[in-house]
Amino acid sequence: MNISVIIGAVIALACLFAAFRFLRKKRLVDDMPTSKTLGVFIGLAELKGTAESDKPLTSYLAGMPCVLYTWKIEEHWSRTVTSIGAKGVPTTRHESGWTVVAKDQQKAPFYLKDDTGVIRIIPDGAEIQDKQIFNKTCRFSDPLYFAKGPLKEIADSDHERRFTETAIPLHANLYIMGQARQREDIVAAEIAKDKNCPMFLVSTRTEKQISSGLGFWFWGWLVIGLLAIVGGVWLGNIVFRPFQPLSGLSFLITVGGYLLIIVLGWMWLVYNSLINLRQRVQQGWFEVDIELKRRNDLIPNLVQVVEGYSAHESTLQELVANLRQQLTATPPGVAGPDYAGFMPTLRAAVESYPDLKASDLFLKLQDELSGTEQRIALARDYFNQIVTFYNTRLEIIPDTLLAKVMRLKPQTVTGAAGFERAPVKVVLAS
Repeated sequence: MNISVIIGAVIALACLFAAFRFLRKKRLVDDMPTSKTLGVFIGLAELKGTAESDKPLTSYLAGMPCVLYTWKIEEHWSRTVTSIGAKGVPTTRHESGWTVVAKDQQKAPFYLKDDTGVIRIIPDGAEIQDKQIFNKTCRFSDPLYFAKGPLKEIADSDHERRFTETAIPLHANLYIMGQARQREDIVAAEIAKDKNCPMFLVSTRTEKQISSGLGFWFWGWLVIGLLAIVGGVWLGNIVFRPFQPLSGLSFLITVGGYLLIIVLGWMWLVYNSLINLRQRVQQGWFEVDIELKRRNDLIPNLVQVVEGYSAHESTLQELVANLRQQLTATPPGVAGPDYAGFMPTLRAAVESYPDLKASDLFLKLQDELSGTEQRIALARDYFNQIVTFYNTRLEIIPDTLLAKVMRLKPQTVTGAAGFERAPVKVVLAS
């Protein structure tokens, strides 16, 4: 094998690596179900909504309310350079360009809002796809030149500056892909950087635009790789024909090998995608199981407190019976009938019997139980979403062919009736 074929093969493999990176991201974007902010729990989530903030930023150049912005000021310069050639003859050349003289970026946690509520987004570490909100080139006579830019000019300046700014404006439509985690301050989820997250994207583009862009780069790198391997073989036939002739069969084998690697790479991506989905299904139920166990641990303590006030009160006795029934309804980790929410009954009892409010232990258990009910609801919402998507992937061609070989089985969704969901209360800027 001649050197041109080897170089072409190395370039083609590098292009394949880049192409499959874009394909992996495209599959994530195309395959992830869009979650509502109220239903996000733990794990990778895709969200759509508007950018909101209780304390919006003001962009530096445009003065526009936003949740993050990046600005840059460039100054144009030109000069004539004289040099002495090998024979002592002086030569001159003209050089010019733009130099960045100032730049900055400001960002802060913000909220994504949809028709069900809001969820906090921490943009640190995310790939940001914002939009341009300011672009102006001016001379030093323009007030903007020194008002926003540095007072000192660079060497060889042409007294011309270019001001550009990009941002995510307040109320802008956003597409977000990222890892959801539990907030520390309230019972709610938030999207933040995670080293194990395959994609953390905050974009002002639509899902279709993002998918199309990733697909363009995928096919583009495939074509470049194919041209590289074909060019290497062709160049070998021309340059090295007198010494190492390459037959048409060698050409077909080389190109066929490249196409075979593409097929194997696709199978590898689909396999990993299905395995990751199955793991996320298991993780989703594990989160539900944890919260069910948490509730079963709390109910006996709550029963003991209520029993102290229920000796002669039939209503409280009935409440205690209901609580005990909840405790024994379904063992933790076993999918069974829906749990009936009992927090409204509990609050009604508190209103009817003010002495219960005087018990600090009761109030603490009540808050813990209410928070647990919300966590169970969120966990089940996430579990059902990921199970539905997983089952759909098992039925879609060509993934279903590989799924049958892997003997992957559909999962069963679980109900969630009677659980209360508390909205995240945030005073957003108008």
